Amino acid sequence: MEIDEKQIGEKIIEGKTKRVFHLKNESGLVYVLSKDRITAGDGAKAHEMKGKAKLSTQTNCAVFEFLNAVGIKTHFVSRVAKHCKDSEQAFVAKECAMIPIEWVTRRVATGSYLRRNPHVKEGYRFAPPKLETFFKDDENHDPFWSLETLIEAKLNCGGLVITETHVQEMLKITQLVFEVLERVWQTLNHALIDMKIEFGVVNGNEIVVADVIDNDSWRLWPGGDKRLMLDKQVYRNMDASKIDENAIAEVRSKFEIVAERTQKLFGSMIPQVSTSPQIGIILGSKTDLPHAEKIKSTLTSKYGINDVEIHVCSAHKSTEYALNVISRLMQWPTCQVIIACAGRSNGLGPVAAANTTVPVLNCPPMSDTAALQVDVWSSLRLPSGMGSPTIIGPENAALAAAQIIGNNSPFVWSKIRSQQAYTIVQMMHDDSRLNKA
Repeated sequence: MEIDEKQIGEKIIEGKTKRVFHLKNESGLVYVLSKDRITAGDGAKAHEMKGKAKLSTQTNCAVFEFLNAVGIKTHFVSRVAKHCKDSEQAFVAKECAMIPIEWVTRRVATGSYLRRNPHVKEGYRFAPPKLETFFKDDENHDPFWSLETLIEAKLNCGGLVITETHVQEMLKITQLVFEVLERVWQTLNHALIDMKIEFGVVNGNEIVVADVIDNDSWRLWPGGDKRLMLDKQVYRNMDASKIDENAIAEVRSKFEIVAERTQKLFGSMIPQVSTSPQIGIILGSKTDLPHAEKIKSTLTSKYGINDVEIHVCSAHKSTEYALNVISRLMQWPTCQVIIACAGRSNGLGPVAAANTTVPVLNCPPMSDTAALQVDVWSSLRLPSGMGSPTIIGPENAALAAAQIIGNNSPFVWSKIRSQQAYTIVQMMHDDSRLNKA
């Protein structure tokens, strides 16, 4: 986003590691500027670290761009255009009323959790992840709050009173954010051990992931090995009386590695234009095209899968040609699913299943219930050696295909996971409103 120095207005707030400014002529947006400062122990330990603002901003922007891309609601708007002042240390965000709670997700027991739970061994894995909440209060060292304490506090943030439903919403999204980022880091064999995030209220009624997510926010262990940690814990573990330029240089080197890897890794996860298909849709007849277009449209709009090819080939009327079409799809290792759309006597799906090594999904275009009851059997009663499941409805077929793609695509996996989480959140709010009425 283009930001002129003259657009930067009054300072709203200044914290230990960043400052937030109004943006003139940009209603509802703020300019977040990081500092070259690293702290620990609620500010008890603090040092200048040249370049940290740039590294933290690089990490934060890459993470939030990915979260936005997979459908998670955040305050992040954009990076600052490179030619603008302080572009490498700042980003643009929606103005939020911050909720004064740190939301912590733990996959592995370590750190402060062990001090509070001395009978748990370090390395214990939480599945599902362990969720904890801490009230932001530096003077009292951010005390742990139970969910009951948080609910009973009835915090008023930007005019929104935080209810039990809001708390459950933020717990759900906290876990979602962790699982999404964990999934991406796993592709690099890096274990996301735990992390903290914060939420803010936008426009008085919408809760979004806010603040920053950078190398201060998590524990990151390559290969799951604590000795190889790349995060701020390296700084936390240092004796404050012995921290010198060499110690800060060691910490900076960890931040540089994480910033570089985050930028490359998360950027590469967002799909680019491809010349080969991820999914092939084969039709028994051109009359099945509207059905196939619904599947393709859902794959693109909901799951970000744009590399879909549609072919017409009848297994009954043009068997040789149908096998050639299947071979053309199978030449690409990117093609991971074939969806067969053929009504009446479905030979297309079984033939494809018998001649490929990728999953083949039958999704017959049914005109009415009576036809479904008769025609569906050609997709269900198959000879042995043909694993070809049948799914009714184009949206369900698209979801099933996306779930297969998601096994090898953290982006698609995250899109699906995000939609599942927000569906639950919507149901919780619907139920809450219904019981208030």
